[in-house]
Amino acid sequence: MKIYTLHKKQNLPISKAQAWDFLSRPENLKTITPDYMGFNILSGGDRPMFAGQIIQYIVTPIIGIKTKWVTEITHVKEGVYFVDEQRFGPYALWHHKHFIKEIDGGVELEDIIDYKVPFGFLGQLVQPFLVKPKLEEIFEYRTKKLEALFGKYTKNTPLKTD
Repeated sequence: MKIYTLHKKQNLPISKAQAWDFLSRPENLKTITPDYMGFNILSGGDRPMFAGQIIQYIVTPIIGIKTKWVTEITHVKEGVYFVDEQRFGPYALWHHKHFIKEIDGGVELEDIIDYKVPFGFLGQLVQPFLVKPKLEEIFEYRTKKLEALFGKYTKNTPLKTD
């Protein structure tokens, strides 16, 4: 059983409270997901995040195939981190840790995703040229979208407070 890890960091010129407010609202996930993925929350996304929350989505990860994805928010430390785990969906395993850390002039967002592709050996064969590039593309979109919403971070950028 091969488990893969995707590790991403992004700095934004906003406060920790602003970052938490945005990221802890499940409905904002659609905003930072590429439109072609057809991301739509079916249930469970109507309130701010809490441990034990079950959220059901429809996504279209590849070639127009709609997939139901069910995640559980398993851990929450308000303003600091949360963890979502897939309960049902396209991966054999999906464990996504989201961290928010205050830095000079803003915040650092850190995502650590441990995942396992389905279909055993066949899944492992397509992982490097289908699954991993798709995840990289999704996170690149997210990076650009968050910069469009909150601005590009530089150490000299004033902190956004609205």
